[in-house]
Amino acid sequence: MKRLAIAAVAMLAVVAPAITVTAWGNTGHRLIGVAAMRALPDDLPAFLRTPAAIADVGELAREPDRWKGAGQPHDRERDTAHFIDLDDQGRVFDQRGMSIDDLPRLKSEYDAALTKAGLSVNDAGYLPYAMIDGWQQLGRDFAYWRVLNAAEKRETNMERQAWYRADRLRREALILRDIGVMGHYVGDGSQPHHASIHFNGWGDFPNPEGFTNSRQTHALFEGEFTGRVARLDAIEAAMPAARLDGFDPKARTVAYLKTTLGTVIPFYRMEKAGGFKDQDPRGAAFVNERLAAGAGELRDFIVSAWTASASASIGWPAVKVAEVEAGTVDPWIAMVGED
Repeated sequence: MKRLAIAAVAMLAVVAPAITVTAWGNTGHRLIGVAAMRALPDDLPAFLRTPAAIADVGELAREPDRWKGAGQPHDRERDTAHFIDLDDQGRVFDQRGMSIDDLPRLKSEYDAALTKAGLSVNDAGYLPYAMIDGWQQLGRDFAYWRVLNAAEKRETNMERQAWYRADRLRREALILRDIGVMGHYVGDGSQPHHASIHFNGWGDFPNPEGFTNSRQTHALFEGEFTGRVARLDAIEAAMPAARLDGFDPKARTVAYLKTTLGTVIPFYRMEKAGGFKDQDPRGAAFVNERLAAGAGELRDFIVSAWTASASASIGWPAVKVAEVEAGTVDPWIAMVGED
């Protein structure tokens, strides 16, 4: 319930414009999605790089926040996907939780381990699993697109060719939607408050540096302040170079969230020093660097999912993507189904 309470505080605290806490807010999530899509290399499918697709992903990157309010169990199960509360040593919630380096393979195992330790996943969050799940889903999407695209080009039966084309277009819409949803969680992972127990003010913990305990901290930073200072050109200029060799989604997710955790104390020091006041360039630079980190990570998640899809097998009975693309296998039954 604590994360939901942040939104209520934000709605009361901010006057113009009114905002709801949504990880990076609308501006941040849009910009992460747009910057990542604009940075995709030319060897990915051309439909991903059209202005319409880029704009769609920017809007769809807000979707996990927009679908809130559906009721239970929908909201409670999904709300905890947006964050993971790590303590200052990188353990989930507190010293009873596992190190982020030791996350179990399955979310169900993660939930069970937290419960056994006397913790609740509703308090701890499960952002890493949302990110990895999104990467795996996108890999399946791309694998199907590869098969449909190759089959459509080779098919001589006009009815079958029309079906392949229609299904490819359906898959393209799904791909943009799934990039947007994955991009939301990747974007959440670049926001310091979404990787820390200090998620809205320092909280009830030892506080030798006297950091703020304002319950407006989270909302004002990611919403109103980010909306004022975030700039696409600054984000694109600060995006890190691609790192794709040996990409492993779990290892990459853990490293990414540990990097974000390392920005928590710098954030609070900057806040104490007035860096997030108007006209102070330090706050704007911090925001754009964090958004750039999210955009760079999303770009790499997309590209690596595309690369991995080339070696996948899909459909039933299963066909190898590489064999379909080479023209040695007819995927018709695998795509349409036998029944």
